[in-house]
Amino acid sequence: MQIKKEKEIVSNNYHGTIVEDPFRWLEDDNSIETQKWGDNQNKKTQAYFSKIQERASIKDKLTKHWNYEKYFIPQKEGSYYYFQKNDGLQNQPVFYRAQSLTDVKPEVIIDPNTLNPEGTTALTNISFNKEGTLMAYAISENGSDWQEIKIRNMETGVEYPETITRCKFSSLAWIENGTGFYYSRFPEQGTVEPVDESNYNRLYYHVVNTSQSEDKLIHERQDDKELAFRPIISDDYKYVLLESWKGTENKSRLYYRGVESEESFIPLADAGDAYYSFIGNKGSTFFVYTNKDAPNGKIVAMNINEPEMKNWKEIIPEQQDVMSFIKIVDDQLAITYMHHAKDQIKLYDLEGVFHKVLDLPVMITVTNISTNKRDKEMFISYTSYLTPTTVIRYDFQTNTLETVFSSKVSLDSARFETTQVFYPSTDGTNIPMFITHKKGIQLNGEHPVLLYGYGGFNISMTPSYSASIAMFIEDGGIYAVANIRGGGEYGEDWHQAGTFERKQQVFDDFIAATEWLISSGYTNSSKIAIMGGSNGGLLVSACMNQRPDLYNTVICQVPVTDMLRYQHFTVGRFWTSEFGNAEENAEHFKTIYAYSPLHNISPNQKYPATLITTADTDDRVVPLHAKKYAATLQEAQIGEAPILLRIEKDAGHGLGKPTSKIIEEHTDIYTFIYKFLEMN
Repeated sequence: MQIKKEKEIVSNNYHGTIVEDPFRWLEDDNSIETQKWGDNQNKKTQAYFSKIQERASIKDKLTKHWNYEKYFIPQKEGSYYYFQKNDGLQNQPVFYRAQSLTDVKPEVIIDPNTLNPEGTTALTNISFNKEGTLMAYAISENGSDWQEIKIRNMETGVEYPETITRCKFSSLAWIENGTGFYYSRFPEQGTVEPVDESNYNRLYYHVVNTSQSEDKLIHERQDDKELAFRPIISDDYKYVLLESWKGTENKSRLYYRGVESEESFIPLADAGDAYYSFIGNKGSTFFVYTNKDAPNGKIVAMNINEPEMKNWKEIIPEQQDVMSFIKIVDDQLAITYMHHAKDQIKLYDLEGVFHKVLDLPVMITVTNISTNKRDKEMFISYTSYLTPTTVIRYDFQTNTLETVFSSKVSLDSARFETTQVFYPSTDGTNIPMFITHKKGIQLNGEHPVLLYGYGGFNISMTPSYSASIAMFIEDGGIYAVANIRGGGEYGEDWHQAGTFERKQQVFDDFIAATEWLISSGYTNSSKIAIMGGSNGGLLVSACMNQRPDLYNTVICQVPVTDMLRYQHFTVGRFWTSEFGNAEENAEHFKTIYAYSPLHNISPNQKYPATLITTADTDDRVVPLHAKKYAATLQEAQIGEAPILLRIEKDAGHGLGKPTSKIIEEHTDIYTFIYKFLEMN
C-alpha cells in the first residue's frame, strides 16, 4: 500500500546524533493526508479480518462470555445504598439506589445508555454531600479523560442548571452543610497555549446552584504550572486537606487549613520527597500514609499542632508486603496488603495493634473498599483470574463477612487453576508470574500461550477476571502475567528498578518470562503471543524489536512508541519522571534511543504477526505513536506475517469504552491470536 507519495525528510540533532523522523507528518491528525492514511489502514485491517471465517464464531463465543451481570461496590449515602450494575451486554453500567441491597427492583438514578445511542457516554465520578441529599457526578464522552460535572438534588430528582467543565479526575470535597464543594480544574481552552491545557491546575470552591464563572479560586501555583491538586474534607468536616503532585511521579505534597479559614494552606509535608496521602483524622490527629523512608508504605500520625516530622508517630511500620487501600472505620484501620502480587486485608486499631486478617480467598485482587461509618460496615470488592468481581460486606459490630453481590459466568472455574511461579531474570532476580490454564495439562511444549505485561508507573499486575481470557483458556490457551519490574508489586523500589537508565531491565524481565515458559515445557516460540497496552504497548513493541525470533504474535495496544518526542503531546510531559527526557539530557537520550520502539525497527527484518491498536480520540497516549510505529514496521517487514493497524473511532485510551466496542475490538484481537497460534 502506498503510504504517501514520498516520506518527509525530517531530522533532529540529539546531542550530536542526527535522528531521522520520516513519518512525522502522521503526527498531524487534522491533515487530510493523515486522515486518508488512517482510513486506508482501517480498510486494509477490516478487509483482512473479513476474510477469516472463524471470526464470526469467535465473536459469538466472546459475546456469550461477556453476557453476565457485572457488579460494582455499593456506597451508603443517607438512607440509600447506591451502586452500579451492568446486566450483561449493556454498553455502560447503570447507576441505581435502593434502601436494601436485597431489593430486587432498585431505582434507576442514571442510565448512561440513554444519553448516547453509541454508548460512548460514561459515568466516571460520583460524590455525595454529608446527608446524601445532593450528588455531583462526572460525565465523559468518547473515552476522553476530560469530564463535565453536574449536580442533582436526590430528594426531588431535579438537576441544577450549572455544568462544571475543564476537569480531569477531579475529586469533589463537600463541606458539612452540603451547600458546595472544593474541586480542581484546568484553564479554559484558548486562555493558554494548547501545550498548557493540562497545566496550571487550580483549586476552586463551587456553590450549588450558581454558575461556574462565580466559583471562588482557592489555590494556585503559577510558579509551578505542572502541579495538580486534590481536595479532601476531613472526617469531622473541620479541615480541608490539599494533596498536590506532578504528573505520574510517585511523590506528593500535603497541606491543610480550617474549612472556615481564608488563610493560606499550612504545610504538613511539602518537600516533594515522597508520597503522602491523608487517610482520616481524630480531632487534631491526622493519619497519613507515606512511603518516606519506607518503599512499601507505612502509616504515621501527625498532630497538626506540632506538625514537624520529628513529632510524627509511626502507627503501622513498613512491612515486607506493600500497602494499598487504607480505610478508617469504627476506630480501626483496614489495610489491604499485597503479598507477592496477591491481596489480603488486615485490621488494626488506631494505635497500630494488630487485630485480624479477614477471611478472603487467596489469589485475589481487592479492587475497591467503601465504608459506612455510621452503620459500622465495610464493603469489599475483589476479583481473580477465574472469578469476576464479587462484593462482600464486613460488619464491624458482629465481625462477620457476607457476600452481597456475585456473578454467574459461563466459565466452569472448577476445571481451571491459577498457579504462581518465580523465574530468574537476567540479573538473577526472581520475578513472579501467574499462569492460568485447564487443570491437568501436560507440559509438552505445544500449548498456545498469551503472555501479558506492563512494567511501569508503579502499576501492579494482580489477578483480575476477563471474559476474553475466559474464552481463551476454555479453548485450550494458557494465560500468563509476568510481574516485571517497573510495577508496584514490591513497592517503590520495584518501581524504580524499571525507570530511567534501568528501563531495559523491564524488557529483560519480560523476555526472560518467555524463555522460562519455553524451557519449562509450556510452549515454544511458534505458539507464543504477547500483549500489552499503553506502557505495556511500549513493552511488547520493544521486546519484539529486540527478539523478533521469540514471538509468533504481538498485540500492541494504544502504545507509547516514539520515546524521543512523547513529551510534546497532551500529558506526555508528565511521563518524564518515568522515562527521562531525550531532548534535555544527553544520558537520557542515550538510554531511550537504545530501546525506543519507533527507532529500533530493523529494515528488511522478518517480524511476527503484529496487530497495533489505537483510538482516534485518545487524549492520553495520542494515536500518532501507533501510526508512526505501524508505518515504519510495515515498511521494514520482509516476512509474510501481517502488520495491521486498527484505529477505533470515537474512543479514547479505554476510559468508559462501551461493551459493544470492546467486544468488536476483542473479536479482532482474538481472531488474530487464534489464527497465528493455530487455535481454530
